[in-house]
Amino acid sequence: MVSKAGLKIIVCIKQVPAVQDIKIDPINHTLIRESMPSMLNPWDEIGVEEGIRLREKYGGEVTVITMGPMQARGAILRCLAMGADRGIIISDKALAGADTIATAYALYMQIKKMEYDLIICGKISTDSETGHIGPHLAELLNIPQICYVKKVDLDIEKRRIIAHKEADEGIEIVEAPLPALMTTAIGLNEPRLPTLKGIISSKRKEVKVVTAEDLGGSLSNYGLRGSPTFVDEVFEPPSRKPEMIFQGDPKEVVEKIVQVLLNNKLISSRS
Repeated sequence: MVSKAGLKIIVCIKQVPAVQDIKIDPINHTLIRESMPSMLNPWDEIGVEEGIRLREKYGGEVTVITMGPMQARGAILRCLAMGADRGIIISDKALAGADTIATAYALYMQIKKMEYDLIICGKISTDSETGHIGPHLAELLNIPQICYVKKVDLDIEKRRIIAHKEADEGIEIVEAPLPALMTTAIGLNEPRLPTLKGIISSKRKEVKVVTAEDLGGSLSNYGLRGSPTFVDEVFEPPSRKPEMIFQGDPKEVVEKIVQVLLNNKLISSRS
């Protein structure tokens, strides 16, 4: 049975670069993160909204948790302003450079110490789009996972989750015991905007900072040392030439197109 205090919901979030503002160092081929605007990962925002809706329906509390630099506090505060109850930031230089495996492990080391009925993760993050964190975390915690959820219901008496999830052909309805982990899909909900009252109240809510020492375990499982995968290179896609639009009489348009193709040596004058 869910406790009298209600559901214990954990939502894993990530602060990501604002996609339209990404800049890449032309020499080192790495992201230039200094002064880069950041935002709450949109897929995680859907997860926060769903966690709040479930709490409003069944009671309980929503905890948002992230791993990253202390600037990720901004993403935590947005979640608290939306209505989440408290936040946790796992932040330590020893965790820097973590791939999805090391990141999921750090989250696991923190979450396994907590009470939870449901864990919600975004389907992907917009900066990497791997979709690994949720499934890997569920495996580490040894709990059921349901990915790409578009609708969710809970049977509190039977402690079960009933989810409508995206499938290759249509929608599948999947049922699993709690505790469980789910990942979000488009259409699950429309996230609310933080209100002025929510923004003010977020300043008074708890945001706990957790270090690698607090997590425990061997440092070899964290950060670069715990990451068997790595990004070899980051590069910008080749720039596209401006589109050309031809208007006028069809015969004249054809002649113009042929001339452009000839000038760019895309066809031969003997064709």
